[in-house]
Amino acid sequence: MKSKRRKLREKVLQVLYAFEMRGNELSEIIEDQLSGITKEEDRQFCIDLINYVIANRESIEKKIEKRLVNWDVKRIAVVDKILLRIGIGELLSAQDIPTKVTINEIIEIAKEYSTSKSGKFINGILDAVLIDLKQEGTLKKIGRGLIENSLPKHS
Repeated sequence: MKSKRRKLREKVLQVLYAFEMRGNELSEIIEDQLSGITKEEDRQFCIDLINYVIANRESIEKKIEKRLVNWDVKRIAVVDKILLRIGIGELLSAQDIPTKVTINEIIEIAKEYSTSKSGKFINGILDAVLIDLKQEGTLKKIGRGLIENSLPKHS
């Protein structure tokens, strides 16, 4: 059974995908996609993440591009690119969510919504970006054990 947060992240993916395809009417897309979410804190989690990803799209894209080896960002599947944006956005904006949880959740969503190789690809990019964020000192996490010294590799 999917966790509540996984379902919320999937909603964020759906909103950002629709926004990517249409390029406008963000508030309508949000209203439509999040209409079934009744708990205010859940809606706010989605809205905050969506807004963060959109507001910081350029800097997030640069973090992705920096970690692409022999690969053009334009060649990344749309769903994978959006999932990378969500993952990086959550790493940077959700101070209370452990990095490992964010990365694992994005990988699981990729396995369901994208290609069979997407999980591994996304894991590699997010792990590399996480190292960059730690080195830059831009990762702000609060609570016990939220920043791990080393991350296990996922399959």
